[in-house]
Amino acid sequence: MIGSVFAQKKTTTSATVSFDATTSLDSGPKADNKTVIAAIDTQTGSVQFEANVKNFTFANPTMQGHFNGDKWLNSNEFPTFTFKGNIVDKSSVNFAQDGSYKTEAEGILSVKGIEKKVKVPGTIVVKGGNISVSANFSIALADYGISGVPVDAGKVAKQPKITVSAELK
Repeated sequence: MIGSVFAQKKTTTSATVSFDATTSLDSGPKADNKTVIAAIDTQTGSVQFEANVKNFTFANPTMQGHFNGDKWLNSNEFPTFTFKGNIVDKSSVNFAQDGSYKTEAEGILSVKGIEKKVKVPGTIVVKGGNISVSANFSIALADYGISGVPVDAGKVAKQPKITVSAELK
């Protein structure tokens, strides 16, 4: 019976994705989105995240406007970031046993309509039937067609840090 309880899809609508493109010249390009949809299928090992671009909040509203604008993420035309992939070595994670498991997910990250294959290191924690997922990685803005004067001038990191965390039930 326990195996069938864990062999299912776990989801949340309150995962967090943080974007940190700060540099020594500017501490402003940093944002959080706490309304990310996430799912993990404990049977197949599939992992999915979807973040509404307009839900990233910056301390500076002007920066938020630039982030969503046509020259950056163009959130009117490309309203979401998505990741769809799988746990690389699903056998390394025992979803039926409490514990912390280092693993990797490999899949397609879509930003601004551009899809790139990525491999992301992360940690899965199983506790009492609930699953927590965390990952830290960087992306190259140029890979997703994002550039401009702030990047060239060193005010925005060319490879911002992305942090993902989710409590799935």
